[in-house]
Amino acid sequence: MVANERTRLAVLRGNSASGKSSVAAGLRDRFGRGLALVGQDNLRRTVLRERDRAGAADIGLIDLTVRYAEYHVVLEGILYAGHYGAMLAQLRADHLGPNRGYYLHVPFAETLARHATKLIVNDAGEEALRDWYRERDVLPGCVETVIGADSSLSETVDRIMRDTGLAGLPALKN
Repeated sequence: MVANERTRLAVLRGNSASGKSSVAAGLRDRFGRGLALVGQDNLRRTVLRERDRAGAADIGLIDLTVRYAEYHVVLEGILYAGHYGAMLAQLRADHLGPNRGYYLHVPFAETLARHATKLIVNDAGEEALRDWYRERDVLPGCVETVIGADSSLSETVDRIMRDTGLAGLPALKN
């Protein structure tokens, strides 16, 4: 089981520097308490300190974390279709409440420009970004809404709040 029929699941995918973490934080800020943020980078890089590869332990940990949360959940990460697609499909199928998927598409040139403003700019250069970048790595079956780089942070947060129904739901009080 994944939460209950009242909880929402939103999956935000896209390349590095596409705005996933900023959108997730914006959703949390807008909604308030009762919205769990599950970040691939936190679980994969910080908790497990592992590389992104098919069959890695973080795939199961992400799955379990999303399933365990009894809140609305925003899952965000690069989440390559080839590595995470089957797990994401099963989460969508098992989730008892409404769920939506989004792919934040940013062209490579914009990815480089955005990456230059991040704290990890010295940890990963252009060569690493080229290696990580997947052009429109959308999941099969048209299960994701593609949001382009022309959508502002506020517009993207507004859209996801409306699409998921989070806009009309109350946050937790305590």
